[in-house]
Amino acid sequence: MIRFDAECLVCQLRRQVEVARGYGDDERAMAFAKDLMNLYLTGPADVPSPWFVPYIDDLLHKHYDLPADRFREEKELSNRFVLERLDRIRAKVTAAEDPLYAGLQMAILGNYIDFSALQGEVSFDQLDQMLDRAATFHPDRDTFDRLCRELENARKLLYLTDNAGEIGFDRVFAEEIRKRYPHLEITFCVRGGLTMNDATRADAEAVGIPFPVIDNGSRVAGTQLDQLGEEAKRAMDGADVIISKGQGNAETLLGCGYNIYYAFLVKCSRFQSTFHKPKFTPMLVAERA
Repeated sequence: MIRFDAECLVCQLRRQVEVARGYGDDERAMAFAKDLMNLYLTGPADVPSPWFVPYIDDLLHKHYDLPADRFREEKELSNRFVLERLDRIRAKVTAAEDPLYAGLQMAILGNYIDFSALQGEVSFDQLDQMLDRAATFHPDRDTFDRLCRELENARKLLYLTDNAGEIGFDRVFAEEIRKRYPHLEITFCVRGGLTMNDATRADAEAVGIPFPVIDNGSRVAGTQLDQLGEEAKRAMDGADVIISKGQGNAETLLGCGYNIYYAFLVKCSRFQSTFHKPKFTPMLVAERA
């Protein structure tokens, strides 16, 4: 995992206080900020940033009575955006010289749909333009070739999803995987409860995921191994290959030892310093490199 440190604390505190200030006066925002700082003081020292998200959501509910699904509108818009462009996305992927690599490019492009990590930066108009530039994304080709070799010999693939909307891009990539490796048993895993704009079973259904869908049993904005439900734990242990989308999954899983391929966009300064890459660099990283 990528351990929560001072850099993460400053970033998360700033972003959450900005959210709070948008809902009320400074006095209420200060009360929320004090509770948030107490959470950091009393929380475990060896957890990643996504571990705190359910508790932050509870604090926002306590101080502002925000609904559990406060990103509902953004999630619905995200799913609709992808569904309306699904044929266009598929056409670009299937017309590419290597459709599987193009599917990966699109899946990583979809990681841009993140209304929590990219506060104020997500634009559907911008994403619409980015669809034509997905081919300019170049996740590491050697790691991709290694992934292909492993999928050829694998029996079970577990696909860990990240955000609503993004999961529609994941659908296209997984469909290309199934075309090339029809012997694979592919299972999608979503969050076990409402957390930010992360994908749940409802979002998987909304974008028509054509594979079995399970949830991880947790509201953590990632895949926290010590909080996995029994079904997700069996799926993790039984998978020959795991594809992990997004920073939240990478933050919670890096170093865990499972045969995971992390696919994400670099979105924050901690990831920039960890991987020595500029913001919005498309990444494909092997856990067992």
